[in-house]
Amino acid sequence: MNKALTIKDIAEIAGVAKSTVSRYLNNGKVSEETKEKIRRVIEEHNYEPNAFAQSLKAKKTKFVGIIAPGLDSIVTSKVIMAIDTTLRENGYNPLIINTSLRKDLEIESIENLARLKVDGIILVATEIKDAHRDVISQLKVPFLMIGQVCDGVTSIVNDDYHAGFEVGRYIQEMGHQDVIYLGVSKDDTAVGINRRNGVLDGLRYQNNLMNIRIMESDFTSELSEKIVNDALKDSKPSAIICATDRIALGARKAIQRHNLSVPEDISLTGFGGYDLATLVTPPLTTIKFENEKTGHLAAETIIDLMEGRDVAELQVIGYQLIKSKSVKHK
Repeated sequence: MNKALTIKDIAEIAGVAKSTVSRYLNNGKVSEETKEKIRRVIEEHNYEPNAFAQSLKAKKTKFVGIIAPGLDSIVTSKVIMAIDTTLRENGYNPLIINTSLRKDLEIESIENLARLKVDGIILVATEIKDAHRDVISQLKVPFLMIGQVCDGVTSIVNDDYHAGFEVGRYIQEMGHQDVIYLGVSKDDTAVGINRRNGVLDGLRYQNNLMNIRIMESDFTSELSEKIVNDALKDSKPSAIICATDRIALGARKAIQRHNLSVPEDISLTGFGGYDLATLVTPPLTTIKFENEKTGHLAAETIIDLMEGRDVAELQVIGYQLIKSKSVKHK
């Protein structure tokens, strides 16, 4: 068995041009007599063409690039798994790239995927800089963004503002007057601005006298634990609203370090609807976003774009407020 046989070798053995073998492998126009010569050589030598290399020469590669900021995120993982499933069911092969939250790698990955002539690119975005806009504007392949909005770019986003508003209004309705909102940088438009603004508007709905302290973390539980630990040295809020469940789990650790409990001393909420949030005691009050739906919709949308069908420039995913025992009425 000789699997190392090249297209050049096949051409020499069959007595045809290398370009003829290439056309044969890519279902191009070749005479029946020549097809038989090439087929016989391939069968005798058990030749197996490189599927990826072969696809790059075809008009349709059947590969879709997926760029993710990190694979350790529960939300991102669920979205990508749903994308992967739907793409494969429709005959496309996902190429998943992890950038570990490095913006330079996001830009580089978009450019590399375009050079590889993938049929489409999906970016799971955390923030959009001018460098993103520049490289996206030069693309000649269908492009889809998940999680952020960019003018002229097809996008799928969570309904962050209204989800935040519902959490803020719920905490207000439960009688809380002294609240910490632990958010993330405004560089992240969806979470750092839209979600934050929704929470603040909900908290102030029919009550502008509430004491609200705004603090900033990143997406790690470690930093949120440190921030809340320091905040509790000065004063104790009646509730802490966290921008994600992971941030909330860090805040919960800090609350326990001060020998306080949830919700007896401090009520606590998050966003994300992680499975882990239901395993702690008490289960976390949170917003559950439809992550699997996002993934399936993303795959369907990029397929529509690749196949020339019209799609809406912006699609918004819904949510559900899960009221658990981590919030009590004051």
